[in-house]
Amino acid sequence: MAAEIKELYPQRLWGYFYDLTRIPRPTGHMEAVTRYVMETGKGLGLEIVQDGIGNVLIRKPASPGMEHLKPVTLQAHLDMVPQKNSATRHDFEKDPIDAYIETGGEWVTARDTTLGADNGIGAAAILAILSDDTLKHGPVEGLFTIDEEVGMDGAVNLKPGFLQGEMMLNLDSEQEGELFVGCAGGADLNISFQFKEDKEIPEGDVAVKLSLTGLKGGHSGVDIHLGRANANKLLFRFLKEAVCDYGARLSWVEGGTLRNAIPREAFAVVTIPGDNVEALWELVADYRDLFNNEYQGIENTISFEAELADLPATLIPEVIQDDLINAIEGCQNGVISMLSEFPGTVESSSNLAVVKSADELIEIKILVRSSSESRKAAVCSSLESVFALAGAKVEYGNSYPGWQPNAHSPLLKIMEDTYRSLWKTAPAVKVMHAGLECGIILAQYPCLDIVSFGPTIEHPHSPDERINVPSVRKFWEYLTATLERIPGK
Repeated sequence: MAAEIKELYPQRLWGYFYDLTRIPRPTGHMEAVTRYVMETGKGLGLEIVQDGIGNVLIRKPASPGMEHLKPVTLQAHLDMVPQKNSATRHDFEKDPIDAYIETGGEWVTARDTTLGADNGIGAAAILAILSDDTLKHGPVEGLFTIDEEVGMDGAVNLKPGFLQGEMMLNLDSEQEGELFVGCAGGADLNISFQFKEDKEIPEGDVAVKLSLTGLKGGHSGVDIHLGRANANKLLFRFLKEAVCDYGARLSWVEGGTLRNAIPREAFAVVTIPGDNVEALWELVADYRDLFNNEYQGIENTISFEAELADLPATLIPEVIQDDLINAIEGCQNGVISMLSEFPGTVESSSNLAVVKSADELIEIKILVRSSSESRKAAVCSSLESVFALAGAKVEYGNSYPGWQPNAHSPLLKIMEDTYRSLWKTAPAVKVMHAGLECGIILAQYPCLDIVSFGPTIEHPHSPDERINVPSVRKFWEYLTATLERIPGK
């Protein structure tokens, strides 16, 4: 498979991308990938700088005769979202991604895991630019940020004076033919219930494990408008009826793994009076049919199964159980508001990303996104109220600003004209609901002119992630043509 991927056009870009798939690089584990990038730059004889947080900057001089052009920063992040299907034993901290070309040759994807095209393809494109001496461009520098997917640590800790570029091309958007000039900001809500375990299991109860799987999941920003099911919301919808009408008691729950991924799976262990077991099987079957009917045409087949399990030693106290179920049932999830000035674009959303119980603690993680700082604060406040009323502790974290559109961007005008000259049609100019590092970088470099673009990537942050091969070719031709059109200082 390596030979096949490396033979795709442009070979230089795809070669670097394949190398990146072989390097484990989930957020928080950046040593190997930053070492690879720095060694690549060193091998090219280029200037390399690494800042205190771990971001890498590689500078390449202008092509002969183009020294007068404005310097350009090319930016991508090095980490990837580690999502996998539950049946696979893949270890994202040790194992390479098993990337391959789908039948027909139109897409590159991975077996049972995320591919890491978000944002490996952007990083690979920068390395290809830095290594190709046949290209024509002014001074360029490649900025490889770390730990974007959880907290955007690299961008947050970027210091003034590190960059020399006057214009920046962010290569982290995911639809060919679209230029992004703004994005949503975000904030995390970290919610917790603490309790003393109930060691009194009702006499005659049996234990049942519930497994809700098969959902598509996806990126909690760019996929949130698709109306996909949230495994946590579905499971707790079922649990409310099971507790109220069938005498179920909750012992353990675990749904979702990452704050910025729509949860695809959720599991729970409950106890239930033995006389109600057959009725519970029927209820599970009813909800399975209900979920599949409600999400027909949006999800593939949703699996919801129940099986007998070993009786647990403890239960979550009823009052905590009931407060938890009611709060999760009541919390907003999904699209909350839309942008009027960019029709079809989500303004505000929330993602009930993680619900997990262990060691007398229930942890819940919600990621709120909004293009409006006031709307972001309002959604966070609403969610805080729901969980505070349920007796939970609510803390805020990882708040980052959105990127406000610049209607007078010279770089945007250049890119619109370049796209028209290449493809005889106009690119779409949009605001992205996902979080990009652009707004954070602008806080330190307010005069920087930024546009984000990229090839077509479907279903990032899920094991269905794949990248469109023909769009990578267009992306590369567009990127290199844009660099030739950068104006003089």
